[in-house]
Amino acid sequence: MTAFRFNPVTPHPLLSPYVAKMWVFESSGRLPAGDRKLIVPNANFKLTLTYRNGIVARVGDKDFIQGENKLSLTGLIDAPVILDSQEDAQTGTIIIEFNPLGAYRFFHLSYADVKNQIVTMEDLIGNHAKSLQLQLAEANTPALKLRHLQNFLIMQLERTSADPIYDYCIGRISNTNGMVTVAKLEKETGYSSRWLHTKFSEHLGTGPKNLSEIVRFKQFYQAYSNGIQLDSLKEYIYHYYHDQSHFIRAFKRFTGATPTELKNSINELSKKNFTS
Repeated sequence: MTAFRFNPVTPHPLLSPYVAKMWVFESSGRLPAGDRKLIVPNANFKLTLTYRNGIVARVGDKDFIQGENKLSLTGLIDAPVILDSQEDAQTGTIIIEFNPLGAYRFFHLSYADVKNQIVTMEDLIGNHAKSLQLQLAEANTPALKLRHLQNFLIMQLERTSADPIYDYCIGRISNTNGMVTVAKLEKETGYSSRWLHTKFSEHLGTGPKNLSEIVRFKQFYQAYSNGIQLDSLKEYIYHYYHDQSHFIRAFKRFTGATPTELKNSINELSKKNFTS
């Protein structure tokens, strides 16, 4: 039976406002063939270092392969992802997840172009990524690799400044669990829905409405994946969705299955995607 280990890491204080979580994942091999290997959207961007073995991910109908000792950035995902190791062998991966407030503070790129994509850091920042990957490969422990990664991110952070309107809107979406409307954001900020959509596309890769839908669903999937029955969530669901069919459509959109179909195939990998 494949053994897994998830080691959470506390981010550097300068990074903590922008990092949702940071962890080291190690496994003795692939997940069992019968497991779904599902990663459900959680509104975070992911910087991934595969320091032992590689990974294979399917987003929609597209496959992404990341070899050993490579860095990649996963853009905003709003579709289910199927994930596994490249080889049936020991695997070691460092994952740094940026909350929606954070990614634009570290990387200068078109976020709409990386939506539902996993892009190598070499493609994004060229030679700088190559030298960083070499440094990471030469570091002989995960702790040292993490130190190099965090130093890199701190240098990236020092080159950018905050966007207060965007940051305010992200805070409102987060604090209301995705229930604030675009019309409400228009009224509160004084900016039009078109302007807000453009701003979100620049910094996030999608509009505020889509982000709100991901955030809204996230809380229910977290509870569901931890074994809470939907019947006990019904009253809570109706506060966030028009009716049960509205919720089921969201469930199928983000997981690729109905709650009944998914019930017996949730594993530890999928659960940890939602663990802070």
